[in-house]
Amino acid sequence: MAFLLNKAAVFSRFRSQSRQLEDQPFVQRRGYHVELGAREKALLEEDPALKRFKSHKKGVRRIRRIGDVLTIVVVAGSCYEIYVRAVMREEARKQATSASKE
Repeated sequence: MAFLLNKAAVFSRFRSQSRQLEDQPFVQRRGYHVELGAREKALLEEDPALKRFKSHKKGVRRIRRIGDVLTIVVVAGSCYEIYVRAVMREEARKQATSASKE
């Protein structure tokens, strides 16, 4: 019962806060398009000093792709090793139980 009272108090608090925000006309909400200022446009422009650090070159893409392939190969090999060891252990158990019964 106390949980329901606390929950109702929380919801009423959120409602009162949202009403306060609706009463204030200067609060911006999503959906309004605001044109960027000169500073924001300057910050979004491409910086020639940073151009050499970009990783869009073909060599970087090739190295990244090789790294991705090697990662997949290593993960697949590890999964295969785990599977083989589990199967070998299970076969060894079966042989041990069949040898002990005889």
